[in-house]
Amino acid sequence: MTASLVGAGHALPAPMGQQALWDGFFRHHYADARLARTVWRHSAITTRRGVVDPTREDVSGWGTADRMRRFQQEAMPLGRQAVAAALADAGLDPAEVGMFTVVSCTGYATPGLDILLARDLGMPDTVQRLHVGHMGCYAALPGLGAAADFVTARQRPAVLLCVELTSLHVQPATQTARSGKPTEEDLQQMVAHALFSDAAAAVVLQPSEWGAGGRPAAGFQVVDVVARTDVSTSDHMTWDVTDLGFKMGLSPKVPDVLARHARPVVEDLLARHDLAVGDVAGWAIHPGGRRIVEVVGEALGLSEDDVAPSYAVLDEVGNCSSSTVLLVLERLFARGTVQDGGHVVAMAFGPGLTLYAALLRRRT
Repeated sequence: MTASLVGAGHALPAPMGQQALWDGFFRHHYADARLARTVWRHSAITTRRGVVDPTREDVSGWGTADRMRRFQQEAMPLGRQAVAAALADAGLDPAEVGMFTVVSCTGYATPGLDILLARDLGMPDTVQRLHVGHMGCYAALPGLGAAADFVTARQRPAVLLCVELTSLHVQPATQTARSGKPTEEDLQQMVAHALFSDAAAAVVLQPSEWGAGGRPAAGFQVVDVVARTDVSTSDHMTWDVTDLGFKMGLSPKVPDVLARHARPVVEDLLARHDLAVGDVAGWAIHPGGRRIVEVVGEALGLSEDDVAPSYAVLDEVGNCSSSTVLLVLERLFARGTVQDGGHVVAMAFGPGLTLYAALLRRRT
């Protein structure tokens, strides 16, 4: 018995044009520094989403407590919309949910989203809940693995929700950034502020044999989930809690590390199921940035069509941390190009430096 992904949904805040963000806020924020302009120009993003539009509301001087209160306020309607859409896509009543997993690295409160959304959506008061916090961009996949394990062991449905509101964590520019002579730390903030975006994304999992007579659940079976962490590069990607919100550390060496590990991780995952890279019908690669998609695609020998869903999400939405790989999966599913029995690999990357990969199989 396995778990199958049978429904998906998302909710996005208002769109913000990438160029408008630069012209209306970040150009001044970084004193029109040449390096910042270059970072923005090479972001491969047209539109981002944000509960906070910095051209209208500057939160860079806010304390962490104010940012957390705003997180709860903004995350509730987005999470509710995303979960409701995923349940509707799966044809499942909230009262049938046995486990509700919520993933976020951008906001915390207790009672949290897991409790409040379960209440508002009409999940039973016996629903089991799991919060996956501060793991970063790859967290959707360990969340998926935990939910799939519950479904397989308990034979009850589960919902996974990722909610990330990175727009709440704009950092103040340092004097060096404003002077036009940024330090390496300034560059890391420029890259983060040029890439990150807000989104809520949810998926529903059911036992692969479900309903009267144990009929197969149409969707994508969760076949396997694997991880690899290169602790020797743990300083390459960080997410620190500060008095002024959460601060990203993002080394330019990250793509090189991913290029070194991506193929061995995927080959090990596929070999466990007598598969090879060429047997995979669809790819959902977390678009942490343009260069990350490039190096992972090159390492795996993927075509432009293979990585098109990742680039499309990056261009139209941006990097929404843990929510992003679920948005790519949803877009890949909507293409309808994976046939019955075909396999999909989802990959995401984050602090550690950690790579996660999941193998899914289509069932119709």
